[in-house]
Amino acid sequence: MAYRPYQEILRRRSRQIGVGKVRVGGDAPITVQTMTNTPTEDAQATIEQIRRCELAGADIVRVSCPTEESTAALAEIVREVNVPIVADIHFHYRRAIEAAAAGAACLRINPGNIGSKERVKEVVKAARDHGCSIRIGVNAGSLEKHLLEKYGEPNPEALVESALWHADHLLQEGFDEFKISVKASDVFLAVAAYQQLAEACDHPLHIGITEAGGRRAGTVKSAIGLGSLLWAGVGDTLRVSLSAEPEEEVSVGWEMLKSLHLRHRGVKIVSCPSCARQGFDVIRTVEKLEERLAHIEQPITLSIIGCVVNGPGEALMTDIGLTGGGAGTHMVYAAGKSDHTIRTEDMVEHIVALVTAKAEAMAAEARAAAAESATRQAAE
Repeated sequence: MAYRPYQEILRRRSRQIGVGKVRVGGDAPITVQTMTNTPTEDAQATIEQIRRCELAGADIVRVSCPTEESTAALAEIVREVNVPIVADIHFHYRRAIEAAAAGAACLRINPGNIGSKERVKEVVKAARDHGCSIRIGVNAGSLEKHLLEKYGEPNPEALVESALWHADHLLQEGFDEFKISVKASDVFLAVAAYQQLAEACDHPLHIGITEAGGRRAGTVKSAIGLGSLLWAGVGDTLRVSLSAEPEEEVSVGWEMLKSLHLRHRGVKIVSCPSCARQGFDVIRTVEKLEERLAHIEQPITLSIIGCVVNGPGEALMTDIGLTGGGAGTHMVYAAGKSDHTIRTEDMVEHIVALVTAKAEAMAAEARAAAAESATRQAAE
């Protein structure tokens, strides 16, 4: 949702596919994915991690299926969670067939390492028989030998040629329920490849910078690459690949989408970097509020500004605002207008209560609207 012309992003037109109950591509919202790091054979540990990802806002979760034991556990995992599960398959095409039968919503395959054309054909048949979609996952680190010989190194042209080559194999089988990724750890390579692929086809694109690094470095790297693509309208679903817990990947993905006004979920905190003018400890206050408000799903904007230089102006554009004042007393804003004051020692609890109350009111309003819509549809 763009508020002003300069904030508008025109998304690339792509066809739409299903990943279980979630739509990807076309006019569907850009979805946020992550991947579990528990042994898939340990169904309970994997289920618990997926549930944490669900709470963080994950739309889709991927799990590794390298063994027969892991695909055997997949049926229980799929049954116990609320998000569609993508089965990550490498090297052994039978794992893909087993995963499809176990209820996977999507099969992530790298056709370059899954085997012969006949084996890919069998995977496609399993996907069709069980209502799965497929992700063609091309990676700069596992390009086909003939493409490396042709181009001399992984480059955008090689990644795109690989993706379209494998897409053609699926299309020849009459199967078009697939999305494509062309990932690389190098930002320039990944972005250039996605840009070229976006112009070459209309398949939905799963975007990501693979092996981006740890929480801080990986977030920065991903924000540069994915932010560039999303701002240009490229990308239908994304994963932020971090050497961090899956929930962190989900949170970072949402922050990207929220920053570009592509999706709205949870509390968006606008806060100053703090300086000597601050009337309270901004850094510590924001840390506490981020932790206390992480569970809120409703889209609420909150400004936390340490002094009156920018505080009132930022409060004009947020649902709830807090501006630092003198002598330990600070101004609280509601809907852009100064409303009342609060003491430092009561500040965090008070803001949490205000945001929670607003979230509950928004949720009640949404439920009422849904009930009214259901009643109207039933009457028709």
